[in-house]
Amino acid sequence: MSISPEASIGQNDVPAQRRADERSAAERAVRLLPLVRQATERLDTVVAGLDEDAIHRPSGLPGWSRAHVVTHLARNADALVNLLTWARTGVEHPMYASAADRDADIEEGAGRLAQILVEDLRAAGDRLMVAATGLPDPAWSAPVTGRLPTPFPAANVPSMRLHEVWVHLVDLDAGFSFAEVPHDHLEHLVAEAVTRHINRPDGKRVRLTVELPGDRERVWDLVNGRDDPRHEVAGSAAAAVAWLTGRSTGEGLRGDVPELPAWG
Repeated sequence: MSISPEASIGQNDVPAQRRADERSAAERAVRLLPLVRQATERLDTVVAGLDEDAIHRPSGLPGWSRAHVVTHLARNADALVNLLTWARTGVEHPMYASAADRDADIEEGAGRLAQILVEDLRAAGDRLMVAATGLPDPAWSAPVTGRLPTPFPAANVPSMRLHEVWVHLVDLDAGFSFAEVPHDHLEHLVAEAVTRHINRPDGKRVRLTVELPGDRERVWDLVNGRDDPRHEVAGSAAAAVAWLTGRSTGEGLRGDVPELPAWG
């Protein structure tokens, strides 16, 4: 049976398109790795500067000491290594064995000495960077799942880690604020934070205009599916991240700034 030229072209285009998609996902992920490394170095420096007393004092998160935050960041790095292993091998490696195990690891780890906390954080960050830099291009397109069952490509992992590091660095309450996040990182942080609020049934209808370096703007619509009045909110990327992540009630933003659902 002969195959028409049109059918032949269509068949040949499928793997070509798949390769293009894989290459695009890999480029997107790899482009963020230097930013993840830069954020990690800043985190390591801040944590290393905390003495035994300071690291066990309360953080900006209710019920957590700074040691809880540091331990969480270390275990999050290992959890993301699990996702990259899943993407590389095709064998399921959940982020955490269970929510209870995750919480127990953080609680147990928070009681350790400062030096051990610092070394654990640094080693976990190194493991993540090794796993990410060694990932084959096609693996970045592999679907994985995090704590929620919705699949996403492994290429999202660098953005997730970048967001995790900067937000929890602020949560340490050790003198670092969102205003100190490098400008070229902020757009990625806002984009990651927005994903948690888009189409939330318990959310608000918001049009968020974010001012970015270089006189640029990006606009996001947070839609809750109800016919509520739309809130027009605008401001800097640093102020937007703080508000979207529940670290502020909207200070530094303009417009009709509503209260958002709890971050979590």
